Amino acid sequence: MPYESFKLTIADGIANIVFNQPDRGNPMDLRFNTELSLIASELDEDPSVRCVLIEGSGKYFGVGADLKTMNRDRQELQVFIKNATVGLHSALSRFARMNAPVIVSVHGLAVGGFTALCAAADFCIAGRSASFYAAYTGIGLVPDGGGSTFLPRRVGFRRAAEFLMRNQTWEAEKALEYGLISHIADDDKLKEEAWAFARELAAGPTLAYGEIKNLLLSAWSQPIEAQMELEARAMTRVTRSEDGWNGICEVSQRRKPNFVGR
Repeated sequence: MPYESFKLTIADGIANIVFNQPDRGNPMDLRFNTELSLIASELDEDPSVRCVLIEGSGKYFGVGADLKTMNRDRQELQVFIKNATVGLHSALSRFARMNAPVIVSVHGLAVGGFTALCAAADFCIAGRSASFYAAYTGIGLVPDGGGSTFLPRRVGFRRAAEFLMRNQTWEAEKALEYGLISHIADDDKLKEEAWAFARELAAGPTLAYGEIKNLLLSAWSQPIEAQMELEARAMTRVTRSEDGWNGICEVSQRRKPNFVGR
């Protein structure tokens, strides 16, 4: 289906999501969040999708919430926020649990919910001149988009608290040092390196990726023994897959396996 806030293409196992409101700074408004939820559901149910690559367009990666929309009606603001966050949170939940790994490629400035998106993704590559601005307490608000969940997982509770409560901006080097992003690329090489990484992941064992993602999500909430049982059960599930069996057989014969995503 056509989208207004995004361009979506799927080819060679890679779903490419591009923010498509560059003249507005790609704000997370109600339409953005609703469409992102629809896209996440679509990709989660498409067996051809073996990696998701999210990119921005224009000067900014994303400027955060659309404050011009939020300040129209004080009496309706609370209902608006609850409705707007439904789509965003649904999308991020599906991205977190789908088999396909999710890469975010950041250029320019990522603000507010876009920093949460970077933390929620499985991998985040940033251009050398990229920066990440907390923004929430600068307007007296609190994080959404899983910012209070995913950010501490990536950078630790102390750094997450300082970033959010002191309304900090992290340049790419600091974001890499703290664990918010996975890799820095020179600005003119960002797209090339992001796509090379996406192609690498798309050629891998997608079902195993999905099991790993879910195991990492449960790691903080499960006792050690329960987590190890979840690992054993996940291992048995992937051995039933074509990729799992093929991987065992091929590597045992010192051959490189060809994974097919099932």
